[in-house]
Amino acid sequence: MFSHATIGANDIPRAMAFYDAVFAPLGIRRFYTMDDAMAYGEPEGAQVWILRPYDGGEARAGNGVHIAFLAPDRAAVRAFHEAAMIHGGTDEGAPGLRPHYHPHYYGAYVRDPEGNKIQAVCHAGEG
Repeated sequence: MFSHATIGANDIPRAMAFYDAVFAPLGIRRFYTMDDAMAYGEPEGAQVWILRPYDGGEARAGNGVHIAFLAPDRAAVRAFHEAAMIHGGTDEGAPGLRPHYHPHYYGAYVRDPEGNKIQAVCHAGEG
């Protein structure tokens, strides 16, 4: 559906520690690293880039913007949320069912250390 998403960061080492930790339970791996950028996902597929803005300005979170990442199961959603809390993220919605979306929608919302809102979601039922 998409080629890549970009998330701005001012502190690249802090962002790397955060995203390495929260993406691990989702099976998303870092495949590219430079001083001012890193990329996760598949080199020939969907990617998420974390980087300093190209214009040299400060990275700022977008109001009303968030990126949701698929989790293989509900345990991975919980592990994502826990990793975020340990690595400087803030809670924006603890792991749990959101039946107003659909009966099996299980998600968790966090903000990274820069204030960007991200989510892990599992659409499968328990079991």
